[in-house]
Amino acid sequence: MIIDGNKTETEAMAAFLRGDGKEGSRIQDEFVAEFADFIKMNDHCPCDAACKFHGRCAECVAIHRGHRHHLPYCLCGMVKEKLETVAEMASHP
Repeated sequence: MIIDGNKTETEAMAAFLRGDGKEGSRIQDEFVAEFADFIKMNDHCPCDAACKFHGRCAECVAIHRGHRHHLPYCLCGMVKEKLETVAEMASHP
């Protein structure tokens, strides 16, 4: 299962953005169910080095929110993509 840029979750967000919250929630539930099945037998954490919180997202994100020093590895790619979009807007006067 590909989590980052997941097709099902992208479809759910598209439904939410067009104002169809009921359909967005239905599709999002599909993603969550697929993810729940996937993590039973697979490592979903993209970190290269396993720390003691490897695969325990809630704890990992809470730690990073607490210390506010840097982002969890799994969120860096998404944030970099968003920052590149903003930087692109700023580079063309």
